[in-house]
Amino acid sequence: MAEDRVHQLLLDIKQHHPEQHGLLQGARALVLGLGRDVREEVKYGGILFSAPQPFCGLFAYTQHVSLEFGDGAQLPDAFKVLEGAGKQRRHLKLRTVEDLTAKQVSHYLGLACSISNSQKRQ
Repeated sequence: MAEDRVHQLLLDIKQHHPEQHGLLQGARALVLGLGRDVREEVKYGGILFSAPQPFCGLFAYTQHVSLEFGDGAQLPDAFKVLEGAGKQRRHLKLRTVEDLTAKQVSHYLGLACSISNSQKRQ
């Protein structure tokens, strides 16, 4: 069921934001590459990921894809690329496929997954 909803959302994004579809798919592949226990679901108009605790979400907009971290304020920002100033959330605005590397997406995904899951177990 969740797979069907994700598939349908991806089709909708391809139709309404074709320029962001490939970028979203690239970011999604990095998230899913974190491990076999990563799950995805459609929520809030995007794709939320958990392993088993929620740790990030991807949302397609007209000009960019946003990679959102619910507990992002707790992430060490060694590369100074995280955006946002709220109490909890941080995000990365991805505008090109090159941003996946330039903004160290894999690094932040690994941190977010690890931090989220270790906090929830306490």
